[in-house]
Amino acid sequence: MKKLAILICLSVVLTNCKKDKELELEEVTVEVAEPEVKEFGFNLNDFVVKKDTIRKGDSFGEILERNQIGYPKIFQIAEKAKDSFDISRQLQVGKPYTLLCSKDSLEQARCFIYQPNLEEYVVINFEDSIHAYTSRKPIKYVEKVATGVIEKGSGISVLMEKKGLSQKLAFKMADEIYAWTIDFRRLQEGDKFKVIYTDKYIDDSVYTGIHDIKAVYFEHKNEPFYAFEFETDSVKGIRDYFNEEAKNLRRAFLKAPVQFSRISSRYNLKRRIAYYGYKVRPHKGTDFAAPVGTPILATANGTVTESTRRGGNGKYVKIRHNATYSTQYLHMSRRAVKRGDYVKQGDVIGYVGMTGNTGGPHVCYRFWKNGRQVDPFKQKLPEAEPISDSLKARYLEFIKPIKTRLDSISFPDQPTITDNPDDNIIL
Repeated sequence: MKKLAILICLSVVLTNCKKDKELELEEVTVEVAEPEVKEFGFNLNDFVVKKDTIRKGDSFGEILERNQIGYPKIFQIAEKAKDSFDISRQLQVGKPYTLLCSKDSLEQARCFIYQPNLEEYVVINFEDSIHAYTSRKPIKYVEKVATGVIEKGSGISVLMEKKGLSQKLAFKMADEIYAWTIDFRRLQEGDKFKVIYTDKYIDDSVYTGIHDIKAVYFEHKNEPFYAFEFETDSVKGIRDYFNEEAKNLRRAFLKAPVQFSRISSRYNLKRRIAYYGYKVRPHKGTDFAAPVGTPILATANGTVTESTRRGGNGKYVKIRHNATYSTQYLHMSRRAVKRGDYVKQGDVIGYVGMTGNTGGPHVCYRFWKNGRQVDPFKQKLPEAEPISDSLKARYLEFIKPIKTRLDSISFPDQPTITDNPDDNIIL
């Protein structure tokens, strides 16, 4: 509590026919509560708060030494905290940290808080005893609805930009949900959609993007296409999109490992290259040109069998999908998975680069069938796994209220018929 001294000056002169009376000055003290500022589970008003980011050459010890902590104490803190968080190895340049310091002339550090990502934070508290723990900021999911109609000479991405919606909505609908049923490069004037999706917020205020898409209705060439998200494997967290009849909208493999890319070189066992004197140099992969840093996606569910760097392949990842199929992704600038990881279709496994033998930024996509490299575009690839009979009845019951709600949403220039006040984004 802070004391606020308010000097109230009352200099009121009352005129009376018999005598004048002047009120004396009076000092009144009023106590005003300072509002709490809470973050990471602490009231920040109790400390001097110093926020910064890890810089090149910074170490935990150097940061604490700059804030009035001696090395014997630093060593003791590091030793007791290492079972929860190895501060000597896990601090990354560019990541934010917060120091809570004493409110005196020394401003001695009392607590170190490190944020490896937007959601998680690591607390190393040494104000009294030394203890360390990892926690998460509160997450809020807000369900929203959007509709749109394709205009002449336009496309889905242009529509999203025009209406201020995330391009992730377009990407997910085009490359994940309807990748095998609608060609989004050939949408027509009058095609329309309505989508129920969830936005994600951290600490109620930091928007981190679209969390997921719950349901979509897309009308293409006057033909309706429904899509409902449903979890088919709770252990592995596998979710797929099915239509109103419980048919899977996906195929086992995505068409390409990068979004909105172009094929710069196809699978060709008789390829001849001038640089090598026009000798036959078979190309057993398909090259997808894309800028350096473009995310590379796993084209199907599977287990990472290799994640390394070798010769002309550069940095690459190889995934075994089942006993029949494997895929490989070459020339990465950076790999995002390690051997043994289980990945789902559409997961980011690395980023486009120019490592190994390559004349420009691209990913060389290689495809194995029964241990032999083949052209994926000439294979009759399997359908995605259908929903099991045991789950089908549950799925159909699950989508009933969602479909009813989706059908009640009107397109632009019509009022929306819905009981949910959050369904408020009609484009």
